Parts: sequence; structure tokens; C-alpha cells
Amino acid sequence: MLRKLALALTLAAAPAVAEEVTVETYAGPVAVETAPETIAVFDIAALDTLDALGVKPTGLVRPYYLPFLEDAAEGTEPVGSLFEPDFEAVNALQPDLIIAGGRSQEQVPNLAKLAPTLDMTIWEDTIGQGLARLEAYGKIFGKEDEAAELHAEFEAKLEAAKAAVGGKGNALIVLTNGPKISAYGAAGRFGWLHTALELPEAVEAVEQTTHGEAISFEFIREVDPDILLVIDRLSATGQEGDSAATTLDNALIRDTKAWKSGQVVFLSAAPVYISGGGIQSLNIVMDEIQAAFPGN
Repeated sequence: MLRKLALALTLAAAPAVAEEVTVETYAGPVAVETAPETIAVFDIAALDTLDALGVKPTGLVRPYYLPFLEDAAEGTEPVGSLFEPDFEAVNALQPDLIIAGGRSQEQVPNLAKLAPTLDMTIWEDTIGQGLARLEAYGKIFGKEDEAAELHAEFEAKLEAAKAAVGGKGNALIVLTNGPKISAYGAAGRFGWLHTALELPEAVEAVEQTTHGEAISFEFIREVDPDILLVIDRLSATGQEGDSAATTLDNALIRDTKAWKSGQVVFLSAAPVYISGGGIQSLNIVMDEIQAAFPGN
């Protein structure tokens, strides 16, 4: 009896051993303790997906740009911005885990000095890496079933959007920044829209740079796309200036096949530009693509 009691007391006094899982990050597979309680988030796509899984961070950057994440952000402690963490605030938080990536990627080494830090950048493969991050967060927070359901929901939306644009012709992706316009090709930052939707390019050999190839209205008129997918950077970042609709409403653009057929799609900018790869943002884009081409 005494021996059993001693064993029970020993077990009770022993520190809890945290479990580890290995998850895929931008830096490769990383072992991380499960069920962290205090989390600091420096990536909006991560916030997007964590919110979908029902995981609320303790610390969060400001601004977070996306109105639909307002509830997820409510009550969180400010820990700086995407580009400039407030290291004192992070240290005061004593997080069990820091999630960074994308615009905060350069700060990963400095943040890692304060707490375990994951680089969850989504860049070259928006959908593939976005779904990998969803799976990783599911493992870390014990939400594997929820992650699998979200994955399946997205795949259904992707197939519906793909069917919606099928046979509608080629497309040109443009980003407006006030009066300035740039184009993105299939291998560029937003090129995943071409590959995922199997949407042919209206023009190939677009210069592949982070900020796209600067183009003119004459260029768009000459290319004459069947579909024009538009991302408004000023809207995404909450800045004032000419909207994409204002910039593109001119005689040259109105003379394109896309404009004449009503196939100019103004995508919600922040889910594409700020939180690309977040599972809710991916769903928003797929829903908008499908809604823009009814009757499928």
C-alpha cells in the first residue's frame, strides 16, 4: 500500500512532459511542442488559419488589415508590426510559441532568441504551402479533424471555381496601386490563380518580380484578355487614393473583351495581397471567382 502511495506521489510530482510533433514550415520540417498556450502571431495568413481552427493568439501585430479577423484580434496584446516587432512586448508576453513568416520573415532569427519561432511563410506555392500550414497548425493545436474538414471544404470550392472559369478564355492578373498598374504571370506572386484554376495566360513572358511588371492601359488593350483579375493594393493596405475601379474605367480598358463581356473581376484585395494562403482567404477568393461566373 505504502509502495503504491509513494509511486502515486512520485507521478504526481513529476513535471508534465510536453509532446512534440514535427510540422512542415518554410524552413523545412521542425519539431515543436504541442498545445502551446501563449502564442504571438506575426503573420496575417497564420492568424487567418488559426482563427478558422478556433485558436486565438495572445499577442498579435497591428494592423492586421482584414476586417473579418476583428474577433480573432480582439483582446490580443499588441506585439509590434509585421516588419518591426516590439521585442519588449514579446518578451513580456513570454510566449510558448511565436508564429512568423512572410513580411516578418526577416525577424524570425531575432524572435527565436525569445521563444520557439516557426517561419510559416507562404510564397512560391500559395495553395500547397497554405494547406501545409493548415495541417501543421492542426497538429500543433490538436485540431487535426478540423484541419481536415477545412481542407476538404476548400478543395470543393476550388473545383467549383475551376468549373466556373472553364471555357471562359484567357486571363490577365493586374494589381493597381492608385494610378499605377502592374501585371503578374503564371510564375509570379499571384500566378497560383492561373495554375489552380487552370486559367490560360492572356500573355506569357510577364516579368517575374515581387511587385509585378509595370504596364500601361495600352498594354492591356493590346493583350485584350477575355478575363481581367484585379487586385487593388491601396484597398488591401487601407490607403486612400484612386480605387482599382476608378483607375481602370477608361476608354482603353472599356474596349477590351473582358470589359465588354463583364469579365472584369475585382477580387477582395486583402485576402489576396495580405493573407494569401490563409484558409479563409483562399475560400473567399474561390467564392468570388465562382460568383463572378454564374450559371455553371
